Formats: sequence, C-alpha cells, structure tokens
Amino acid sequence: MSSITGLYAREILDSRGNPTVEVEVQLESGAWGRAAVPSGASTGKREAIELRDGDGQRYRGKGVRQAVRNVEETIAPEVEGMEASEQAALDQALLELDGTPNKSALGANAILAVSLAVARAAADDAGLPLYAYLGGVGARLMPVPMLNVLNGGAHADNGIDFQEFMLVPAGAENFSSALRMGAEIFHTLKEILHEKGLATGVGDEGGFAPNLASNTAALDLFLQAVEKAGYRPGGDVSFALDVAASEFAESGGRYRLRRENLVLSSDEMIHRYEQLLDRYPIVSIEDGLGEDDVAGWGLMTRKLGNRVQLVGDDLLVTNPAIIQQALEAIELSKRAGYGTVISHRSGETEDTFVADLAVAVNAGQIKTGSVARSERTAKYNQLLRIEEELGHAASWPGRSLYTRVAR
Repeated sequence: MSSITGLYAREILDSRGNPTVEVEVQLESGAWGRAAVPSGASTGKREAIELRDGDGQRYRGKGVRQAVRNVEETIAPEVEGMEASEQAALDQALLELDGTPNKSALGANAILAVSLAVARAAADDAGLPLYAYLGGVGARLMPVPMLNVLNGGAHADNGIDFQEFMLVPAGAENFSSALRMGAEIFHTLKEILHEKGLATGVGDEGGFAPNLASNTAALDLFLQAVEKAGYRPGGDVSFALDVAASEFAESGGRYRLRRENLVLSSDEMIHRYEQLLDRYPIVSIEDGLGEDDVAGWGLMTRKLGNRVQLVGDDLLVTNPAIIQQALEAIELSKRAGYGTVISHRSGETEDTFVADLAVAVNAGQIKTGSVARSERTAKYNQLLRIEEELGHAASWPGRSLYTRVAR
C-alpha cells in the first residue's frame, strides 16, 4: 500500500526570489508528501550540482524547468511502483539513474526534492511524525540553535569578511528557552544598532548586516547585546563563527581580509582565531580556512582543536543529494568521533525538513538562520512543536556539548 503512484514537480521561488524545485509524491494508500529544496550563496566546489536552465531570458538564467522535467519525465517512470518505505532502495535507484558523482546529470535539486518528498510520504503512510519515522524511538535530542544574527561575506553587502556571527544560547534549560533568549538578544541588538546609527535591515538569513569597521566589531556588539538583555556571555550565551574562508582565500594559502586591508597566511589566520578565543566566548568556528588548505586545517586542528569546535563544511562537504546518503554520512561522522551540525542554506523555503532531521539523528546542533524571516522561523517553530510533542522524553545537550574536546 506504500507504493508510489504519482510524482509531480514544479518551479517555485526561494527566499531570495530565485527558482527552486518542489516535488509532491502520491502513494497508493492515499498518503502523500511534499518537499522543496534550498540553494546556497556560498558554495564549496565539492558540493552537489543544482541544475539551472541557463536561459538568460528567463529568471536571469536561474530557472529550473529542466530539473522539473527530469523529475516528471526521467525519475517518475523509474520510481513509480517502488515502495516509499524502502528509502535506501529508492535513493540508490536515484543515484544510479543520475550516474555522476556530483549529481550533475539530473540535478541535485531534482534528486533531493524527490528523496525528501518520498520520506515525507512514507512517514505520512506510517502515521508517524517525520523525525520519529527517520530516527525511531531514540530520536529525542533537541538541537542547540546557532542563531545567525549578524551577517557578512556572501550573505550581505556590508564589506565584513566573515560570513556569519552566531549566538549559541546553550546555557538555556531547554530548546524553547534557548530560542526565547536568542529572540530577546536579537531585539536588544537591534536597539543598540539603532542607537549607534547603524543599519537594522537584515540579510539573506535574517541577521542584521550593519556596516562595521572590522570583524571584531561584530563580536563587541554581541557582548553588549547579551549583557544588556540580562544574560551572561559565555555562561548563558556563547558565540560561533562561520568564516567561509574559501570565499576570500587566494592561491598559496593566503587570505585577503578586504575590510581590514590585510593579506594573512594560514598560520596568521590561526593566530587571529587564537586571539579571538582569548577575548570572546566562542565555542565553534566553521570553515576557518579554505577548502583546499589541507595543511592549514591540520595546523589549525592541532592548535585550536582542544579549545573550540572546528566545523569543516566546505572541507568535509558530504555532497548529500538523497536523504539516505545524508543519514549514512551523519552516522559515519559519529563513529569517527565527529560532531554534526544540521544546516539550512541562504536561499531557503518554508520547508521544515531540516528541523525534523536534526532531532531524527540526535545531531545536537542546528543552523537555520536568525529569528527573523519566516523561512527561518518556520524551522524553529517546527522544533518547538517537536519539543512539545516529545514532552518529558525530550533531552537537551546544553553547554555540555561544547565542553567536550572539539572535533
């Protein structure tokens, strides 16, 4: 009764006004699922390829009608009749149908949308919430939100080199309290920016994008906002960075910080992070060096690995274009001693799959933007519902997540 009877796709808009793919799946039982895929502004070169039409007369070349056709004309005939409950078999069929390592034939946007929609339909057929269907009875760890409330880099036009400055309210007693703390600090930060005559418009991910003199100026604003909101920096709320260093990396292991008019070596970048760790309660640094700077990453791990969580997004990109592949990558990471951060993209939709996924795999951490813009808050609101549904069974990692030796 869970066999796939219909697969439909359409072109919709993401949060930046660019087209993306949405897919609906119908099962014989009457159950169904829908999923829409996001798109990133800052992308590593190892990431799966989203298929764009390249027609300059339509959506400035960013249309996805070919990806939609691939779903309905190529993928649908292959998967109709397959059991939605057999996710691994379906996902393997999608990979073989595409036949490329980076999903460039059919498009990762087409493949992922189908994979996610089928998982949703299977959960509906089983009568289970998505997180419980994906993760089973052990899915109960609520993630600490990493709230991107100050934007720079490719996510803003303010000249700040580092891409994301995040609040990490790990000192809260549960997820809902953490979200409340983040929202209160967000509004306090807005007041401070207004008082200083700085812009309070928001960037792609809902964070503010003021024109600041340096990267450290953003962290100084964080300290002010946390304290003014009545919380303790480092106790109640810590900080995290997504540097996205690949965006300003140059050949020869050099990094050009345009805002400060500096060109630094890998070692000098690492020394700068050491100085930031001495001065601010930073618990996580993502993409602190470029994706090709393997030697630099080794040095950074040796120097900083016991002080802070190091996240290798561009470096360790899992290239997941199917949900089964993502689940396997997360499990492999855990067995190897790595932590996991479930993350959104800068071009998002109202789809909340990543919220359920974070709980399903007990990731303990989630990045899904600021507490502004509904495509961001949709994920947080879904996590509030999940926490409420789990009740006393919900667990919360809190600050212990960042007191372990960083990976």
